Amino acid sequence: VQLVESGGGLVQAGGSLRLSCAASGSILNNNRMGWYRQAPGKQRELVVTITSVGNTNYANSVKGRFTISRDNAKNMVYLQMTNLEPEDTAAYYCNLRNYVTTIEGTNALDYWGQGTQVTVSS
Repeated sequence: VQLVESGGGLVQAGGSLRLSCAASGSILNNNRMGWYRQAPGKQRELVVTITSVGNTNYANSVKGRFTISRDNAKNMVYLQMTNLEPEDTAAYYCNLRNYVTTIEGTNALDYWGQGTQVTVSS
């Protein structure tokens, strides 16, 4: 699986950005896509995820400001970010999790993009 992000950049506080992630390769029907971010000196953290049937899970810090969407036909996931804050500054990573079900159970396989930088100036 390959993931390629785009859409990062520099924006002033209160502004908006839209991130895109194109997925290719062995993408299973049962999967979850999402966005994580990592600021300098901090651990990577969840931003939001969306399952193949559209169930979402947002971090509290972005609820009401960020919106995730996906186009299953195109294997794309998007992150619309509004009312950006300096605290949103980070490298944003696209993630795809394939759920592999066998006779022994279900395993999760994670794949990551290379990241795209979002910088919000005050």
